[in-house]
Amino acid sequence: MPGYVIRIMVLVLLFAAVILAIEGVVGWYRSRVGTTRAVNKRLKLIAGGAQRNVVLSKLRRDDEAARYDPERLSGRAALGIVHMLHGAGIPYSAQMVMSGMALAVAILFALVMLLAGLGGYALTGGVAVLALVFAVALGAGLPLALISRLNQRRHKKMEDQFPVALDTFVRALRAGHPIAAALELLTVEMKDPIGTEFGIVADEVTYGADLRDALQRMAERWGMNDLHMFVVSLSIQSETGGNLAEILENLSSVIRERHSLFMKVRALSSEGRTTALMLTVLPILAFIALFLMNPGFYLDVAQDSMFITGFVGLALLYVIGFVTIRRMVDIKV
Repeated sequence: MPGYVIRIMVLVLLFAAVILAIEGVVGWYRSRVGTTRAVNKRLKLIAGGAQRNVVLSKLRRDDEAARYDPERLSGRAALGIVHMLHGAGIPYSAQMVMSGMALAVAILFALVMLLAGLGGYALTGGVAVLALVFAVALGAGLPLALISRLNQRRHKKMEDQFPVALDTFVRALRAGHPIAAALELLTVEMKDPIGTEFGIVADEVTYGADLRDALQRMAERWGMNDLHMFVVSLSIQSETGGNLAEILENLSSVIRERHSLFMKVRALSSEGRTTALMLTVLPILAFIALFLMNPGFYLDVAQDSMFITGFVGLALLYVIGFVTIRRMVDIKV
């Protein structure tokens, strides 16, 4: 066989191999993207072999929240962390997170006091207050700020997904599906966080809970007015009758218009919110960064007897400013 024929055959086979490899990679990527769109955290846990009741208890955190007394200040703070962790999608318990932050604060406080003593500074009350504030800011303040930020991002995603979920629910009802089947459709078609949340509702209904009670608990976990309106609409329809698909379609339109108005308000108040963020976060970050780079800047003045009074007064003024700014930029729509 001539040499040029062999070269042509090799080139043709090489070209075919490249085409098949590209098609394989594209097919794998499409299948992976399709699976990601259809699967949420709840379905992944169930696919991994976990029982539905175990998944339900793990995701909704009701047992964890029941351990804290809402009448006490510590209980309210713990419940706030529980809801914040749930909204942020962090799988760790509130007790574990609070214990970790307390341990980090204790270690940082002891480390600062030890380094101050080794550096030749007298361990006065001012140094102790300074070390405590630094330890709380770095060991508890920054983790809480990060968790709060994650909670806000997932909360916004939940609000963006809810009108889409309502539209899917309405189309399923108009196609002739019962409410339970329409709800199950949301659990397998919607991504997190709303796909998992409706999955929790579906599991609670499967284990005997009333649909309105399950949806009400979902609304309370997220604190969303849109979800509360959804629950009220279902309650009114179940008591008075009517076309549920039409009711929910009108509700979806109202939610979209309300969300549009809210986005306009956010755009108009963006400068104030950015200023509030900078005035809130910048002092803490500047304090931590300067203390890490040049601890003597604070430790030198911490020896003065008036340091505690001035530093505590400064911290109180910061708290008052923080609360005032948060109330000014918290615009209700």
